[in-house]
Order: sequence, then C-alpha cells, then structure tokens
Amino acid sequence: MNASVISGSPALEPPTTPVRLFLNRNIVIATSVVVVHVVVLWALQNGLLRRAAKIVVPAEILTRIIEIEPPKVAPAPPPPPPPPPSQPAPTRPKMQPPPMPVAIRDPMPAPNAPTGAVEPLPPAPPIAAPVAPAPAPPAPPAAPRLVEITQGETDYIKAPRPVYPSLSKRNGESGVVIIAVYYNAAGRALRANVLKSSGFERLDRAAYDAVMGSQVTPFRRAGTGENTEFLLKAPINFVLE
Repeated sequence: MNASVISGSPALEPPTTPVRLFLNRNIVIATSVVVVHVVVLWALQNGLLRRAAKIVVPAEILTRIIEIEPPKVAPAPPPPPPPPPSQPAPTRPKMQPPPMPVAIRDPMPAPNAPTGAVEPLPPAPPIAAPVAPAPAPPAPPAAPRLVEITQGETDYIKAPRPVYPSLSKRNGESGVVIIAVYYNAAGRALRANVLKSSGFERLDRAAYDAVMGSQVTPFRRAGTGENTEFLLKAPINFVLE
C-alpha cells in the first residue's frame, strides 16, 4: 500500500542550485586567500618586497634657513634748499605835491576896499626876578651834658630863702619839699621841678620860688663846658615854730 502511494505520486526533487552557488563562492574566496598568502610567502623568500621598498624614495625633509632680510629703510630726503633772499620791496617814487597857487599882490588897492587900523600889540608881562632860596635853618644845639652834684659839692653865693605862706601857718601846714634844680656852669638856676611834694601846694610853690632865686659858685670840672648842666636835689623844710 505504501509502495503504491509512493509509486503513484510524483517524486519531489530538492532544490540544489542555491546550495551549489554558495559552495562555489566559498571555495573561490578560500582559494583566493590561499593563493595570496602563497604569493606573499614566495615574494618574501625571493626578496621582491625589499626591492619594491627600495624603489620607493623616502621623502626628504629639507630644512632651509630662510634669512629674513632687514626692511630697507628709505633714505632721508635731502633738506630743502634755502629760500631765496627776499627782494627789497621796490620803493615808490615820492609824488611831489602839486604847486600851490601863489597870490600876486595888486599894487593898486580896490577903490571900495575897507581900510583897517593896526592894533598895537599888548606889552609883554614883566619877568619876575628869581627868588633866592631861603637859607637853611640853623642846626639845633647839641643836647646839654648833665652832671649830678650833691649838697657838699655846692657853695651858695645866694642861698635859697623860702617864704612861709601865712595861710599855711594859719592852717598848720608843714613838711619837706625836694626840688630838682638845674644850674649852668656859671652857677645860675636854669629850671626846676618838684621831685617830692610836701602834700601842700602852697608850700611846694614857695620852695620852687626860693630855689629859682638861688645862685652857686661856678663849677670847674674836667670835661665840662658851657653846655654842661649840674643837677642838685635841694630839700626845703617848712617847720612851724
């Protein structure tokens, strides 16, 4: 039964074409690889690769030192020529003024011309005589030299005689007045002033009048002269009796 079925149905054949193509391709690739290796090994053995390497010229690196030239400096331009000397300005000729018309005097006067009288010139003022400069004032006298003296160095020719004021006696006024009197070289009183007051104006005045009326002997000292003054401090006592 099985045999009839198998014999009766058509037999199916497997597809062989793609399998063959695939196998053929693999075989070709494998064969090529083997051939390449064989050729390389043969070339190594025979030195073909060394010869090929010698044929290739290695690139040479050439270094060149490039000298950089310095920049060229343009030469300085020559200095400009000096300016030509200035020409003096031409002087213009001076124009002469036109001649002025000259009046010609007619000796014959006009018949109707008025006649004028010539007035006399006023007299010149008198010239004042130069005034002589005033004489210079005389030089002031030199300051007198002052010498102080004491009562023991003084000899009275006329001693001071004070007058006791009656009103001062009535009021009981008393005291001592010291008068500074200045004598000249001849011994005469020049001036006086009160150095110490008695406290009463009437007594001070009476002492002053008494001293100014006094006189002493002339002074004879070395280095003194007419311009020397002698100062005496004279005490005047007013005592009630």
